[in-house]
Amino acid sequence: MKKSIASLLLGTALAVTAAGAAFAQDKTVKIGALSDQSGLYADLGGPGSTLAAQMAVEDSGLAAKGWKIDIISGDHQNKPDIGTAIARQWFDVDKVDIIVDVPNSGVALAVNNVVKEKNGVYINSGAATSDLTNAQCSPNTVHWTYDTYMLAHTTGQALVKAGGDTWFFLTADYAFGAALERDTTAVITANGGKVVGGVKHPLNTPDFSSFLLQAQASKAKIIGLANAGGDTTNTIKQAAEFGIVKGGQKLAALLLFLTDVKAIGLETAQGLNFTETFYWDMNDQTRAFSKRFSEKMKSGAMPTMVQAGVYAGVRHYLKALDALGGNPHDGIKVVEKMKSMPTEDELFGKGEIQPNGRTIHNAYLFEVKKPSESKGPWDFYKLVGTVPGDQAFTPLSESKCALLKK
Repeated sequence: MKKSIASLLLGTALAVTAAGAAFAQDKTVKIGALSDQSGLYADLGGPGSTLAAQMAVEDSGLAAKGWKIDIISGDHQNKPDIGTAIARQWFDVDKVDIIVDVPNSGVALAVNNVVKEKNGVYINSGAATSDLTNAQCSPNTVHWTYDTYMLAHTTGQALVKAGGDTWFFLTADYAFGAALERDTTAVITANGGKVVGGVKHPLNTPDFSSFLLQAQASKAKIIGLANAGGDTTNTIKQAAEFGIVKGGQKLAALLLFLTDVKAIGLETAQGLNFTETFYWDMNDQTRAFSKRFSEKMKSGAMPTMVQAGVYAGVRHYLKALDALGGNPHDGIKVVEKMKSMPTEDELFGKGEIQPNGRTIHNAYLFEVKKPSESKGPWDFYKLVGTVPGDQAFTPLSESKCALLKK
């Protein structure tokens, strides 16, 4: 009997040792870059986000340590059902370990659930909804770059404090627009302002004339644009045609990207105030990375903050795998390791990942330059102010993430 028990214990010990050895030797990773590859968010994410992930792999140095890291990309077409179908295919058939990017909050929230179900890793950089680290938080998800809380408490708050106390919203009619309007409204009312009206528009709207006429008629001091990408550029261009800014109202581009300013042009975009967490021309390190990125992009574009966030997120993920000594193919375990390590890279500087999955780093208030101030094809921004990370994002004491209750 004693010999049987001893044999059983020895067998169990050998099995555990073998499993540990197999884990330590498993240095294979597959990354899925899921984005809008051809629609209104393709310029801010899309192929550029896939490139950013590839650059992160190259810069990690893990290939020299025997790691095999593959990247595949997919187009969710801004449709949650397509996004989740791709995610399931990737986990079940293609054996993807991690999904990155995913602009479009509706798609992101749906993919967030699939990743949790499959125990993968999800590093969001493209979607804005703050629900990913609040009511919809997951132990498998990290939210890099920005969110609707940050946009509301930087750009929104600055405009209210500067006297913009009456607002009318033009809002994209899906999860992102709803979250951005909700978070900004809370800031407006908390600072003594008032929302006098609003209108929702379909995603990827070519004609904003009827919506802009309603905003103009409201007499609100601020017209808040709770939209993004091609919708934002179309709104701003058409607002200029209607003479809205010349008439005394101010546009609040609550989410504006480098590629949006390029599409609008400095003549029309000059003077717009907005917030980003990365700009290519911030310092020598961001300029060096951006030069490499631009040279690899067919369009020659500089990276957006979303693409920078993909790079930084993948770099940190790979650092965590390296620290673990191998890939456990266990999303929760990997994310826990990511949270235990401080974040640091040349694009966002030093930071941390909070227990709810929110990455904390500085945010920056910018203003679009006048054409006469620009010294080059991507020289668009001038820095107005810096918001420390612990002030830019949702305080843990206010987070509705269930992970914080454990």
